[in-house]
Amino acid sequence: MKKAYKRLAMKWHPDKNPVNKKEAEAKFKLISEAYDVLSDPNKRQIYDLYGEEGLKSFDQAPPPNTNVGASFKFNPRDADDIFSEFFGSGGSGGVGKGYFRNNNHNSYGAEVNRKAAPVESKLLCTLEELYKGTRRKMRISRSVPDDFGPVGWLFLSSAMQDWNSELDGLLLVYVNQRNLIFFVVLFPLPFDCHLLCFCWFDVFITLSCRKPKTIEEILKIDIKPGWKKGTKITFPEKGNQEPGTIPADLIFVVDEKPHPVFKRDGNDLVVTQKMSLLEALTGKTIELTTLDGRYLTVPVPDIVKPGHEVLISDEGMPVSKEPNKRGNLRIKFDITFPSRLTAEQKSDLKKALSDN
Repeated sequence: MKKAYKRLAMKWHPDKNPVNKKEAEAKFKLISEAYDVLSDPNKRQIYDLYGEEGLKSFDQAPPPNTNVGASFKFNPRDADDIFSEFFGSGGSGGVGKGYFRNNNHNSYGAEVNRKAAPVESKLLCTLEELYKGTRRKMRISRSVPDDFGPVGWLFLSSAMQDWNSELDGLLLVYVNQRNLIFFVVLFPLPFDCHLLCFCWFDVFITLSCRKPKTIEEILKIDIKPGWKKGTKITFPEKGNQEPGTIPADLIFVVDEKPHPVFKRDGNDLVVTQKMSLLEALTGKTIELTTLDGRYLTVPVPDIVKPGHEVLISDEGMPVSKEPNKRGNLRIKFDITFPSRLTAEQKSDLKKALSDN
């Protein structure tokens, strides 16, 4: 009877039948109820005498030679409680509620697997890429559990052996990092196990569990014009996967490479132009190549004083959330003073500047 219950309960457990869950729940309940009745001598005797309806609505005189009281009322045991007696507590991570899991390691029941911590990786971009936008292909490698291997059989004569190394399999007793669970299992489990050898009629049943393996993948990232340092791009469940967990999210964090000409200040671009004292006093025309390859000619006819800036509207960085809007280009000046002047030069300067 116990063997029949184990076989049918494993087959019709609701967590193992997500597609036809309602049917499985009904059959699982009937299987548990049948075991409850047949394993209890009093319930079984009433069932044999009066049938299912008589058992559930028992109002007869108690059968002779039984311990059934006059106030007997049929109260079936909880199906999950019976299941846990055979296969361990569902709440502790055994073969109870939420144990059977799909290929994504999510429980078919109400229980949800722990998700690994997200993995962050730096995405180094040039200022030109952040100005114009581009598509980047990122080759990643990540660790995931491997596919199941074949079933193996070990015949040992000793009653108990210690297996000191990690095996890719499951015996009658296994230990994972969270708990110790005792049961006989005839199907693969979705996580690595540290195994103990437990002798059961001198036969050890080993089922191969998943080993870590590394897979490579190419991810495409569309870098939008105007993205800033610190922008995050998340690829759900593309990180490493630990045994018994949901894969981690992979997060790329934008970082800017230094540019030889321009510096970014929010949505503005800043460029510093060197200028001699003569040019600062007499004027200069500045020529610049923009980040998208255009040429700008900026005349500076006025006297350039320390701290002076020339502002050119709409020549800065694109605003990522407003594609038609741009920041400004700010031109700063670094005025170079002569290291020395001759007496004649000083005299000429005094004459030229005496009126000012």
